[in-house]
Amino acid sequence: MGAARVLRDAVAHLEEGDWQAAHAIVQQDEESPLFCWAHGIVHVMEGDLPNARYWYGEAKRDFPVDYSVAGELAALKRALAG
Repeated sequence: MGAARVLRDAVAHLEEGDWQAAHAIVQQDEESPLFCWAHGIVHVMEGDLPNARYWYGEAKRDFPVDYSVAGELAALKRALAG
């Protein structure tokens, strides 16, 4: 299964609110900026903001000031489609 497909599965779990299942997936690739971004979203949903900020840094992304999980997931889906 390709990396993009695997990450889309993680996004689907996040959209369902299952950050634990998504976490198991995003931990598989700590080099990919997209996986790191998803990893950051996981930790926001978990409530661990320091860890979320770390993963956003690994993804080379600014942590949004007005954070929206739905907005971040939509942006991540657009990045996967693009």
